[in-house]
Amino acid sequence: MRILWINNDGGGYADHIDIKDGTTISELFQERIPHGKAGDYLIRVNRQPTSRDYILQEGDRVSCTPTKIEGARS
Repeated sequence: MRILWINNDGGGYADHIDIKDGTTISELFQERIPHGKAGDYLIRVNRQPTSRDYILQEGDRVSCTPTKIEGARS
């Protein structure tokens, strides 16, 4: 199945990717950003916040934006 993956980490990019049926947001995050912690990112599906167990559907638009920027002052 095909979704749009928008990665706003670092330089950022958007691309259509193929994933297996039944993939959850949590699984996709671990695959695409293995070094990251999900709690440090705002993850949205079709512009809406979502739960980690949401099962992705054909044509979903997933965006992943860091909420903590390395080197930024608190």
